Formats: sequence, C-alpha cells, structure tokens
Amino acid sequence: MATFKIEGGHKLHGEITPQGAKNEALQIACAVLLTPEKVTISNIPNIIDVNKLIFILGELGVKVAQLSDDTYTFQANEINLEYLESDDFKRDGSSLRGSIMLVGPLLARFGKGYIPQPGGDKIGRRRLDTHFEGFISLGAKFRYNKEESFYGVEANQLYGADMLLDEASVTGTANIVMAAVLAKGTTTVYNAACEPYIQQLCKMLNSMGAKITGVGSNLLTIEGVENLGGCEHRILPDMIEIGSWIGMAAMTKSELTIKNVSWENLGVIPRVFKKMGIKLEKIDDDIFIPAQDSYEIQNYIDGSLLTISDAPWPGFTPDLLSIVLVVATQAKGSVLIHQKMFESRLFFVDKLIDMGAKVILCDPHRATVIGSNHESNLKATTMVSPDIRAGISLLIAALSADGVSTIHNIEQIDRGYQNIVERLQAVGAKIERIN
Repeated sequence: MATFKIEGGHKLHGEITPQGAKNEALQIACAVLLTPEKVTISNIPNIIDVNKLIFILGELGVKVAQLSDDTYTFQANEINLEYLESDDFKRDGSSLRGSIMLVGPLLARFGKGYIPQPGGDKIGRRRLDTHFEGFISLGAKFRYNKEESFYGVEANQLYGADMLLDEASVTGTANIVMAAVLAKGTTTVYNAACEPYIQQLCKMLNSMGAKITGVGSNLLTIEGVENLGGCEHRILPDMIEIGSWIGMAAMTKSELTIKNVSWENLGVIPRVFKKMGIKLEKIDDDIFIPAQDSYEIQNYIDGSLLTISDAPWPGFTPDLLSIVLVVATQAKGSVLIHQKMFESRLFFVDKLIDMGAKVILCDPHRATVIGSNHESNLKATTMVSPDIRAGISLLIAALSADGVSTIHNIEQIDRGYQNIVERLQAVGAKIERIN
C-alpha cells in the first residue's frame, strides 16, 4: 500500500500532456484477439488497469512486444484457450472490470468466451446483462456458475441479428460489435453507445477489414466478414484526465496549458466547465486556462439553480462529475450535481465535508454544493481513495487546501493516471509518494 503526501495552497504553472485514454485502450487491446495478424497500438497509457489487461493477453498466448514507452505490437496467432478455465484466469480476470470485453472477440473468433465476475471501482451496480443478451441474440448459448461467479458463452457460429439495447452501455456496445464483425449476415445495434472511444474502436475494426456503418450514431450496422487483418491504431488523449486538469487549474488558481487534447472529441466537457465560470481558451489543439482568483457558477436564464448531470454521449460523462463537484466547493454560487448512472459515486463527499466544504448529500444520486468563492479554503486532512475518479477529486481538493493532506489507497488513482506524481511535480505541485 502507498500514500500521497500533498502540501496544498501552491499555484501551479506550465504545460501538461494528457495520457492515452484508459477506456479506449481497454477496448482496443481486447480487439487484437480478432485477428492472427500483428496489430500495432500507440499512445497506450502506462496505468495499472491497462497493464493488467496486457498481462492477461500475454497469459492467453498473445505475443506482446513493447516498441516504446507507449507503443506495443500484439499478435494473437497462438491462443491458449485452456487459460480461460484456469484458476489463474479466474483470479486475474476478476480484478479488472475491462476484462469483460475479452468475451466478444473470443466468442467471435474461437466460439467461446469465459469471464469471472469482473472487479473494478466500487461505485454501485454495473450489470452485465447488456453484454450477454447481445451475445445470445447472435446465437450464443449462455451459462453461469453461481458458486464461482463465472460466466460463459459458446457458439459454433454467430449469426447477424437486429437488437435494441436496453441501455447505451459503452462496454456492452464494444463487446457486441466485436462479436458481430465475424458473424454471418448483418447485425443492427440500436441504442448503441456512440462515445468517441466506440467510434475509435469501429474505425480500427474497419481498418482491419470489418464493415461497420453508422459510426458516431446510436444505430450501428455491422456486415459480418470472414476474417480480419492487422492494422496500426493510435489511441485518443484521455478526456477524463483533461477534465481533471481543468478542475485542478481552477481549484489552485493556476495558469495551465493542456497540450494536444483533440478538441473535436471533447464534446460538452469544455462547455460544462465554462458554466462553472472557468475561463479556458482553445489555442490550436491545446486548452489554455488562465489563473483565476474567482469563478462564478452560471444559473439558468430564469435564475434557477444550475444542475449538472451525467448522460450517455453526447451528454456529460459520469467520470467527471466528481471533479465538477470538487471544483464547485470553491466557486461563487451553488450547483446541484445529479449522478444518474451510478448510485455510490457521491459517497466520497463526506471527506470534502471534513475539509470544510459545504455539500448537502440529498440522496445517493444528488448533492447540492454551496461554493465558498475561495473565501474559506479547504482544510488539510487524512483520507482514503475509494475509486479512481473520487481519488483524483480528493487529490485536487488537497492541492487547494491549507496544510498537508494524506491520501491512502492511492493504487486506486494509479489505476487511471500514469506517473501522476512526476507530472504534477513538473507543474509545481508539492506532492510525494510514500510506500
């Protein structure tokens, strides 16, 4: 176990470059199983969750070669399917939420896919029904070992089908698309997730020889093909990290430049932060945030309280609601944060209340934040990171607080942010890791 020690109250300055997108990397890495040919992927983030998945691929028999810090080649031409039923896989797969996306490509190419109950963040129920209902629609048989919490799907051949997803699940859409690309016939997926990372996956699969249309919409049409070939693919910058750095600049009254953000793939993220009163400028493909002593939350035009809520893309991503909530504690004005998609993500606010924030937790999904306009700084404290996004939010709070804070269980933060100590130190943060 490791700990962050953070001395708050210091202004930051300089440039920070976002890592490759974690959520895209998990999808793209699973897609390498769809072909025996070599696949080269660049801008892979060096974080625990992605490294775990790369390890699992290696145990499956995928030939993995690291060409540089962020570039790997993968070749899945000699897969060891026996690993899927081993105790090692039950242990390895259960520690990673993203391991569920191994099932679609394994089912499509090898006729079977197994997975233990995936782990990950403790942010409420994250059901798997959408994934397996999609596989069943394609002709797979489903089985579940309740004693071991072990799921399986098998099929000699998958066949195209028309399906309407009961929720616009990102990982569910990715899994179904990866299964359908090698099915016989045509598959239509309505109410598909259309996040940039799903678009990236579809573009990669098309470059491998898949036939997917409707990319970027919630209606995907997949014409099955016999096989797929190799390709080269570059992962987008992580929009969640970009939002984290915007929030960090505002909370610490700092001037920061976030480099190479891929503006066209940020959706409403810049607009939401602007509604919080945060100034930011587009300079080429960078975001420049000037130092601000104060930022004021905009009310609606009728004067009512601003509500910021999450929604499937192109709505605001749920992964940034924790950041927005923390930023609101030092804003001028008040805001209602409505976390619709997960019922446990707001429970970290008790840590902020201990630091002096004025937050009213209305219920598991809603919190009202009364900003202090930097007139009453947060106080340093000792806390524990419950998940990736709450962890980075608490870190941002600590950077703005008076005194020295301690954050335990920082492995949760490491799951989503690479080399965070070194990168924050480079822009002037007083942070150190204690093992």
